[in-house]
Amino acid sequence: MKLHGTRSDAVAEGAGRLVLFDLDGTLVDSTPGIWASIRVAAAQLGLPEPTEGQLRSMVGPPLQDGFAGAFGLTGEDVGRAVAAYRAHYAAGAMFDAHVYPGIPELLAGLRAGGAVLAVATSKPEPFAVRILEHAGLLAAFDSVHGATMDGAVRHKDQVVAAALAAHPDGADPVLVGDRSHDVLGARAHGLPCIGAGWGPAPPGELAAAGAAAVVGTPAGVPAALAAIGGARR
Repeated sequence: MKLHGTRSDAVAEGAGRLVLFDLDGTLVDSTPGIWASIRVAAAQLGLPEPTEGQLRSMVGPPLQDGFAGAFGLTGEDVGRAVAAYRAHYAAGAMFDAHVYPGIPELLAGLRAGGAVLAVATSKPEPFAVRILEHAGLLAAFDSVHGATMDGAVRHKDQVVAAALAAHPDGADPVLVGDRSHDVLGARAHGLPCIGAGWGPAPPGELAAAGAAAVVGTPAGVPAALAAIGGARR
């Protein structure tokens, strides 16, 4: 989803550095709404109460993959779980999220420096847009790219590809994300990933996946950007 009307024409066309952001666990802590919706889906499928490990593992990855990996679901049961989750999530649980401290200041600073900002998330794009708008962050981004509701597009490399295609002139693109699949999705396109160490990833996950840098707070992102450069296209 390309957004317009918030930047000068020169910047909107991608004259600055392209910085992509994951959503869940990077821009917002959406754990409460996600966990509540997982619990509802598990109950509707007659599954045991999810463990904390199962719940944590599902913050970030594509929903279909999360239910398959965390609960061992297959086939139609994955679709049933996704439908139950989305019904609860869309009814209001998606707004049970808060912006991480320092994110508004980070985004404002990057924009002031001429960066082009986009969201690349495995969350369905319509949900991502609604959450960003509710959180007051939507205007900070030049475009938002997420999964399709049918799941055909859901993996991180796919949404990163969409963001890159929307900003072909963006210089030195880089992704900021909080889980290993963010690192791997960026790497598929030759992009470095800055690990959002303030997110839910277990200690060591981002470094083990090959993050170019791992920072503890949003305030550390600009220095990491300056240090790692980027992937010129």
